[in-house]
Amino acid sequence: MKRALIVRHVPVEGLAGYREPVEEAGYQLERIEASDPAFATLDLAAPDLLILMGGPMSVYEQDAHPWLVPYVAAIARRLEADRPTLGVCLGAQLIAAALGSRVYRGPRKEVGYSVLTILHPALDALAGVPVLHWHGDTFDLPAGGERLASSALYAEQGFRRGPNVLALQFHAEMGEDERFATWVSGWPHDVAAAGTTAEQLLADHVRFGPPSLVAGRAMMAQWLAGLG
Repeated sequence: MKRALIVRHVPVEGLAGYREPVEEAGYQLERIEASDPAFATLDLAAPDLLILMGGPMSVYEQDAHPWLVPYVAAIARRLEADRPTLGVCLGAQLIAAALGSRVYRGPRKEVGYSVLTILHPALDALAGVPVLHWHGDTFDLPAGGERLASSALYAEQGFRRGPNVLALQFHAEMGEDERFATWVSGWPHDVAAAGTTAEQLLADHVRFGPPSLVAGRAMMAQWLAGLG
């Protein structure tokens, strides 16, 4: 059986709703926390699929998080070998950095559900579907990358590089995950900075989360089916 390794940067960000299509594609899931002492010794080029999840830290906060330096270098080695790699939110920014792009603070926090402008057939399943955003950082499109989607605030909502590298800024995996309530209660400053409220986010999660997850799973299954 093929092996997929999930890297979690905080416990409240995991594979969530993407678990189903990954397992259906024939992968046995393993997980490691970036805080685990064993993480620094891993060969990130080894798994058949590497999945990099989100987190509240920023790629450019390397003074506060020195483990990011060898981490980005290890991701770069994997990408040089064109090994299948998925990044979500922080994971997408890590992929961008590993490909030599600048990662930086965006114009304002983008938190809540909204529709993407779809720019590539890889994300056609998400057309017209509000998806969850929760970030304040962005990145420049890497050389050789294809922009997949944009939003009103952020031009870079996702990219791919060939069939094997997919980077998604948004969170279509979180449509039915109970941990979303922890995000809302745990990062009230993000909620306020985005000009929304906890009540609005929780209501939108009930309304938009399930159809977002259906679309997200379809998008993910399509990508997994096309891996080289």
